[in-house]
Amino acid sequence: MSVRPQAQDPVGPPVPRKKVTIQTLHALRQSKTPITMITAYDYPTALACSSSTLTDITLVGDSLAQVCLGYPSTTKLTIDEMIHHSRAVSRGNTHPLLVADMPFGSYHVSVEDAIRNAVRMVREGGAEAVKLEGGKEISDIVRRLTEVGIPVMAHVGLLPQRHAALSGYRVQGRSVDGAQKVLSDALALQRAGAFSVVVEAVPQELGRYATERLSIPTIGIGAGPGTSGQVLVLDDIMGTWSGHKAKFVRRFANLKEVRDNGVQKYAEGVRDGSFPDPATESYSMDPELWEKFLEKESKAE
Repeated sequence: MSVRPQAQDPVGPPVPRKKVTIQTLHALRQSKTPITMITAYDYPTALACSSSTLTDITLVGDSLAQVCLGYPSTTKLTIDEMIHHSRAVSRGNTHPLLVADMPFGSYHVSVEDAIRNAVRMVREGGAEAVKLEGGKEISDIVRRLTEVGIPVMAHVGLLPQRHAALSGYRVQGRSVDGAQKVLSDALALQRAGAFSVVVEAVPQELGRYATERLSIPTIGIGAGPGTSGQVLVLDDIMGTWSGHKAKFVRRFANLKEVRDNGVQKYAEGVRDGSFPDPATESYSMDPELWEKFLEKESKAE
């Protein structure tokens, strides 16, 4: 890192695009233009998301618990940790709508507690909307958050925060009753005021049908190509996540190999003495001044 950090991304100013709003997302849905959502967890990843004019939503996902903090699941993440990361993302985010996950336990105690924590996500974390996992049972919370002016993105189907209750990360909605539950949950959350809904790990037929039944954008992750848009975890997209690779994940790059190779080459350079190069990677002192320094040191001894 330079001793004088750049105030802006060193690769240049962000690519210009008009700020994405909820109205923008509805217009994209109406025109059947697929919506693009990507996760970000800090300033550099926010810059990465904002580098493309095709990115519509930046999601500060609670998946940061695993990919950034090393927790075994998302349920370990605290509201303070979430705010810390959201604030960093907000500094690098430009045109995409900035949505932040409400972590496990931050909206489960009471409606009042949910409002208090959501307000913190907006005021302290810089979020423009929040995302909540759950079905009909959180309708009252979604309704109240919407009433007080906090936009809510819902999340149905597979709910990672409830992986223990669901006996793991299993595909949802494969049975008739299961499919009806996913759809009825999504419709209930739409009625409660959600402006969009993430549909995770459901059969593609259900993802398409739910999209047709709803009047708000659906963002799929493992829900097939028939949803209004798609979301993936940035580390899955970039190939830096070394954990389990879900069926619905496509790696669009292999930065883990590039990263690990860079670390190895750096370590080798240090070990064999080729780094730093005295001519190109080191500072020098005027020879006469250096001699005077040595003379002064010798007298001091």
